[in-house]
Amino acid sequence: MVCLGNICRSPLAEGIMKAKAKTHALNWEVDSAGTGYWHVGELPDPRSIAVARQHGIDITDQRARQIKPADLDRFDLVLAMDQSNYRDILRLQQQDEAPKAGIHMILPLAYPSQIQDVPDPYWDDNGFKKVFDMLDDACEQIIRRWKAGGLHPTPADHSLQL
Repeated sequence: MVCLGNICRSPLAEGIMKAKAKTHALNWEVDSAGTGYWHVGELPDPRSIAVARQHGIDITDQRARQIKPADLDRFDLVLAMDQSNYRDILRLQQQDEAPKAGIHMILPLAYPSQIQDVPDPYWDDNGFKKVFDMLDDACEQIIRRWKAGGLHPTPADHSLQL
């Protein structure tokens, strides 16, 4: 899961997907990162922590980090929250000789007919609930698609980065 600073959207996506993977008995490695470096080492935004907690998900073990080329080799699937992050990841991919990761935007992967960004709620206190709901639904759709054979993480390790 990749957003800009790894404090709002991608920590929520990581927490949601981890919870859903556990519920569905999927042995997936789920992680998150940001394309920027500004918040490296910080906890998720308190508003992300609060909305996750309201849904029984604890994301306080997460710390912001910046995505690295090695992530494109480590994970099978890298999901960007918006078009800007998607383009940044593709530029990073060009620096890596042969990455194995499939790079997608999360909402279009969940709903192929849509091309939509997950809005950055940083400047809108009320946006965190909307973003949680969008990501919760998208993660559920991604799991359904995977179970139906539409997504193929490497069988050996079942790692999935969102």
